[in-house]
Order: sequence, then structure tokens, then C-alpha cells
Amino acid sequence: MAKTNKQSEVKLKKVLGIVFGVSIVVGSTIGAGILRAPGSIAALLPNKLLILSCWLLTGMYILLCASSYAELTAMMPKAGGAFNYIKKAFGTYIGFAAGWFDFILNVSAPAFFCIVLGEYTSLLFPQLQGYDKAVGIGYLTAFTLLNLPGIKTSSATQKITSILKVILLLVLVAGCFLAKPQQSSGLLVPETIVFNGALIIAFFKAMQLILGTYDGWMAVSFFAEEDENPGKNIARSYFIGAITIITLYLLINGAILYVLPLSSIAKAPLAASAAAAVAFGSWSSVIINIIAIFSVISILNAYMLIPSRILFGLSREGFFIKQGALLNKGGTPYVSLLVCYVLTLVFIRYNTFEQIFSLAAVMLTVVTAFSFASLLMLRKKEPDLHRPYKAWGYPYLTILALTVSLVLFVGFAISDTRSFIFVVALFLVSYPLYRLVTKINGSPTKGL
Repeated sequence: MAKTNKQSEVKLKKVLGIVFGVSIVVGSTIGAGILRAPGSIAALLPNKLLILSCWLLTGMYILLCASSYAELTAMMPKAGGAFNYIKKAFGTYIGFAAGWFDFILNVSAPAFFCIVLGEYTSLLFPQLQGYDKAVGIGYLTAFTLLNLPGIKTSSATQKITSILKVILLLVLVAGCFLAKPQQSSGLLVPETIVFNGALIIAFFKAMQLILGTYDGWMAVSFFAEEDENPGKNIARSYFIGAITIITLYLLINGAILYVLPLSSIAKAPLAASAAAAVAFGSWSSVIINIIAIFSVISILNAYMLIPSRILFGLSREGFFIKQGALLNKGGTPYVSLLVCYVLTLVFIRYNTFEQIFSLAAVMLTVVTAFSFASLLMLRKKEPDLHRPYKAWGYPYLTILALTVSLVLFVGFAISDTRSFIFVVALFLVSYPLYRLVTKINGSPTKGL
């Protein structure tokens, strides 16, 4: 049965603006990782200036990536993000495969955040210890119900939770800088640096860890169709959001490095908690748990919205059941949202924190690499497409972003064989699934 015009023309409501765009970038990126990562980075790098440089350099790379994504998103402001550009550049099958890769990695994310929320809530309320997954499922259910009525409610929730998260992190930063440091000298002690092969490898390992804390910077792409003025707002949302995150990350790391000696940071599994202990004394554990919970609540709300938009886009293209493109009066793709809820329950029930995180990291490099390649392809294939924004330093900086993504994929494949095999298996089954779905829905098969 052929896909009807009515289904293909279903559009999401254009009610979002630049404030939501910035809040979704901030909300979907800054999570518990920034509270944990500084200790791991300090264990790798022996110098405070080197640590801050690593965070800044990674942030600059994210800005380059955002520039390429901003061109693609403003050029094709459609729900679902990357698979739209990839489909146009490389054909329907590659678009299908990329879309489902993107969906799986994003629908697994709420499970990851719910598990973390369960852990931190149990720390704040000891009587809940042993029920981490049950608490996580409670958060998942609550935020599904919260986002079900419509995009205006979802947008308001995202703005509020993102603002609260930034305020709480700034409280931590201020408390550290106002406290008496546990060291005799200031922030940047000039430790001697011996540049050798081991230090260079450690620097790249640190960048890999830091990249994990920046994951989510591309969130604007999933909501471009709902932006009231994508040509104007998309690029601004990317860059304001990215600069906000870079600034916050540098402030947080600077505060931790100010208040603690490097040796103490390297030994701390949760460096931010150790810094808070100096800044806030007996209240430190409560404050860190509250900061962590609000940080993850904001990111959970964002990732309740993202996979449902991808599934809506896939459904509209004929790559999923047609009911996935149904909208309620508030503009929520409610069938897609409920499907995401069920799948996330499965991830929570049958996977661990580490398994979910590792799989998502490998799949992310695949999707981003194809996205950067699609920009290069579309510039040659369709040079006359309307582009309200053009990427900086094209094609060199886009090629650089693509190269880094490919290097990361190879590194992850070597270090995490289990996730790599799973990704390869998904790719192998994707083609017969594509043929089946397109046969049922009557979608075009050009560009194979």
C-alpha cells in the first residue's frame, strides 16, 4: 500500500524559538558526566594548564562540528535530524539505516539517565537504596506523562530545568572560588611538563572522555521543524548553546582545580563532590546530589523528546508504521512517544549503565560521520539548495570533523568489541528490514 500524501504532509507545530533552542542544547548536553570526568582527566594529565587546554580544545572541536550541523539543519529543517540529510545525500537505504541507528542510540539514552537518577536519588534518600531501577522507571513514567500533552508543556519544562541546572552549577563554582583552597598556591601551578609519547596518548584519552561530556550538542537538529524561524534561529541556537557549555565546563574545571590539589582530584571518583566538601563542608554531599539530580532531570526531559521526533520523522518517510506520524492536539507525536517509553523500559530492565553508554558512543560516531559526509556530498550534488547558513572553513574544517569521527569509531571498535559487533549486526540486518518496510509502505527505493 502506497504511503498517502496526507501522511507525508503531516507537520509538527512551529512554536519553538531561540530560547528553547539554547535550552535544549544545554539541557541535553550537561549531565552527571561533568561531575565525574574531572577526576579521570586529572589522573591522565599532570598539569592544570594542560587539563584546561584539553577542555578548551575539545570545545573548539564541538564548535566546528556545530558549524557543519548548522548548515545542514537550516538547509533541511525537518523532524528527526541527521537521517534527513543523509537520505538526501546517499539515498533512501543509507538514510533508513542512519535513522534507525540514530533512533536506537537516542532511545537508549533515557535508560542511561534514569539509571543515574535512580542512583543519585538513592544517595539522597537512603531508604530507597536497592530500588535504583524502580526509581529510574518512576522518573521515566513521570516525564513521559509530562511530555504527552503537547510541545508547549515540554518546551516550558526544558527551559525551567535547564536554567535551574545552570544556576546550581554556578553555585558550585562560586562556592569553590570563595573557599580557601587546599593548596598553598593559586589556580595554575606551573608543573613541569615532559612531552613524550605517553603524554600525547594520555591527552587523546582525555579528549575522548571530554567528548562524552559534550554529547548532545546536536540536539537542535531534532526540533528544527518546530522552530518558528529556522533560518534565523538554528545557527544561533547551536553556537550560543555550545559557547554556554564550553564556558560552564571551563568554570567548573577551573573551580575544582582552584580548590583542590591535582593529586586529590586524580584520586577522587567524583571530583566535584570533593571540591564541594571544601566549599560547603557538611552540606556538600546533599548539594552535589541535588545538582546531579537536576542536571540529569534536565537531560532526561530533552531525551524524552528527541527519540520521539526521530521516530516521527522515520514514520512520515515510510520507514516505520504510519501511526508513528500521528499527532495529538498539542503537537506531540504520541504514538512515537509511547513506543519510546516501552523500548526505554526494556533498556533499563536488561542493561547496565556501562553497556548502554558504550553502545551509544559507538553508534554516535557512525551517525555523525555520515552527517559530515552528507554535507560534503550535498555541496557537490545540489549546490543550488537554499542555505541560510554556511559552515565555517568549508570544506577543510568539515573534513577535519569527519576524520575525527572516523578515528573515534576505530578507537571505540578496538576498545569495545561487544558494542562494535552489535553495530555491525544491526547494519547487516538493516537492508532486509529496509526492503520489507518499503515493500509494505510503498516508499521509493531510488538511490540504493
